Order: sequence, then structure tokens, then C-alpha cells
Amino acid sequence: MSDSTVRIGLVLPDVMGTYGDGGNALILRQRLRMRGYDAEIIDITLNDPVPDSLDVYTLGGAEDSAQRLATRHLTKYPGLQRAAERGAPVLAICAAIQVLGNWYETSSGERVDGVSMLDVTTSPQEKRSIGEVITKPLIDGLSAPLSGFENHRGGTTLGTAASGFARVTHGVGNGVGDGLEGVVQGSVIGTYMHGPALARNPELADLLLKRALGVDELAPLHLPEVDQLRKERLSVR
Repeated sequence: MSDSTVRIGLVLPDVMGTYGDGGNALILRQRLRMRGYDAEIIDITLNDPVPDSLDVYTLGGAEDSAQRLATRHLTKYPGLQRAAERGAPVLAICAAIQVLGNWYETSSGERVDGVSMLDVTTSPQEKRSIGEVITKPLIDGLSAPLSGFENHRGGTTLGTAASGFARVTHGVGNGVGDGLEGVVQGSVIGTYMHGPALARNPELADLLLKRALGVDELAPLHLPEVDQLRKERLSVR
């Protein structure tokens, strides 16, 4: 952290923000401020090199053309890759998984190289996955079920260096029939959950914050409206 301010990198909101996933950065900032931390969001657009010095990073979803722009930018300015290498937490939503992967195939069948932060590949599936998704987390530090809204046609296959983020109990997930949702590799967590994901899943938000702060615990927040949102979304079948 710089001057005791937690810096949240919102990566390429100008092209990777189709589904309102920029809200994840807002959630991180608010949960920090409610606990007495200074926090700020750093917008990193196509006009900016990607800094490697921020405390936590978020990326959102996008369509094919925007994915290409994002891939080129992150390749030219590899600050995100360097940040992940030193252990900074990164949250990648939907198409961001594909951009950070080894390659992804567009809807027209063209294969595009990703930035290879994640050992995954993504190809279009016959049927688009749209609707509520509920999962059981598979990583340490999370115990509560997760919910989100999935809207993707890509089917993501995990390589040997990557692990599943969660197991699907309702919905589709990664779309390749393995029962998994999302991906975890190093300090990167990828998920197809929109929502924004961190508004629906405060335990996940706090896991990212604990990693960014280098602490084992955070003061609890009592937010009845969040509890109500979770109750409503987790009841969807």
C-alpha cells in the first residue's frame, strides 16, 4: 500500500465493462472504507500503461472486439502480469478469463492468443449459457455458497496449471461438462459470475481484501441488505 491507502486497479473499464462489472471495484472500496481504511480506485484505460504496483485488480466482461483490444493492451503493458507474479490478487470476470488465458476462439472461429496468465483455453459452445448460477467454492478461505448471473457462449477448459474456482450446483459454469465454475491460478481468481460478483458474495470480496492487505482477519460488517440479497439469489432454482 502507498501512504496507507489501498489502491484498487479497475483494468480497462472502457472496453471490459459491458456487464457493469466495474461495480466490483466499488464494493472493494466501500468495504474497506467501512472498516476505516483509506481506499481509492485507479481507472486503467486504453490510454494508460498498466501499473504493477497496485494492491488488488479487477477486470470485467466484454464482447469479441473489446477482448482483442484488451489483449493487445495487456500484452503491450504487462503490469498486471508482473503484479500477479508478486502475489497481488486479481479478479477476472467472464471474458477476462479468456483474455488472461492461453487462447480463445471468437464467434467467427478465429483463434486469438491471450496473455497466458491462466492455463485455460476457450472455444464457443453450441448453446449460450444464460441465467443464475450457484456454486460451492473449492478454495481455502471460502465456505459460503456463491451466486451470480452467467451470460457467455464460451466453454473454458482448464490446463494442468489451473484449478477450478467452484463446483456448480445450479447453472452451467465453465460450459465444458466438468461441473466446474471459474478458475484459480496463483493470485488470480476467474469466474463467469456477473452481478456484480462481489456485491452478491461478500466473503469473496473480503478474501481479496485480506490478500491485498496481508492480514488473516477483517472486522465483520453487518449489512442486512446484503444478507437479504444473498437469501433471494441463493433461493433461485
